[in-house]
Amino acid sequence: MGADLHSVRSLLFLPASNPRAIAKARTLAADLVILDLEDAVKPEDKVTARATAVAALAEPWPMPVAIRIDGVQDLQAVAASAADIVVLPKVEEAPDTMAQRAGKPVIAMVETARAVMNLREIVAAKGVAGLLVGTNDLAADLRLPGSSRRQAMAMALQSVVCAARSAELPVWDGVFNRLDDQDGFEAECREGRALGFDGKSLIHPSQIDPCHRVFVPSEEEVARAERLIAAATGGAQRFEDAMIESMHVDQARRTVERARR
Repeated sequence: MGADLHSVRSLLFLPASNPRAIAKARTLAADLVILDLEDAVKPEDKVTARATAVAALAEPWPMPVAIRIDGVQDLQAVAASAADIVVLPKVEEAPDTMAQRAGKPVIAMVETARAVMNLREIVAAKGVAGLLVGTNDLAADLRLPGSSRRQAMAMALQSVVCAARSAELPVWDGVFNRLDDQDGFEAECREGRALGFDGKSLIHPSQIDPCHRVFVPSEEEVARAERLIAAATGGAQRFEDAMIESMHVDQARRTVERARR
C-alpha cells in the first residue's frame, strides 16, 4: 500500500527474524511497521531474516511496511520486495546511490555527529522521504552519559527537525528504551512533539496508544484552531487573549488537518 508519511505518528520496529512478532504486527494499530534487518537481528540470523521479511510482505498488510536494511547486501532483495519504504541506517551524506538502488522512498536515519553536520545534503537527496533520529547511536557517537543525554542532544535533535522542515519532509524522534516506564515514555513523546517531531519510533506494541495520544492535537487544541480560523479576517487582529496574523491561521489549519488524518 502507499504511504502518506506526513500522517505517520508511530513507527514500530520489529526484528525480521521473529515470524511470530511479524504475524502479530498485522493486528496492531501502528501507523508504520519497520521490519529490521540491522540491530535487532543476530549476525548469524541475517540471511534468514531477509528472506522472512520479503516473504512476509507477499501478503497484504493493513498499514505501510518498511524494511531497515543492514547494508548494500540487502538492497537487491528489498528493492524487489513489496516493501513500501526502505529505511537506511547510519546515513552520513547524501544517499543518492542507495536511494536509487532501493527504487522506493527512503527514510534516512540520522545517527552520528557527521550526519547532523551534513543534514542539508541529506534532505536534498532524491528519494529521501523522511528523517528518523537514531537516538541511541547518536548519543553514543556524541559520547553522552545516559543520565543527561536527551538534554545534551537537544541541539542535534532540533537541527534534524529544522532540516526536515526546510525540505518539507516528515521527521520522527528516536526510541525510548525503558519498557516499564510508561510515564517516562509519554513525557519523552511530549518533549519530542514540543521540539517539532511528527511522531516517534517504538520498540514495543504497548507504546503505540500513548504515542498516538501525544502526537495528535487534543480536542482543546482543535477547538481553538477552528475558532481562530473562523474569526480570521486576513490581517493582524486580536483573537481571544493574543494577537494573530496569517501565520497563526496557517498553523491552525495544520492543526485541524493533522487531527483529521
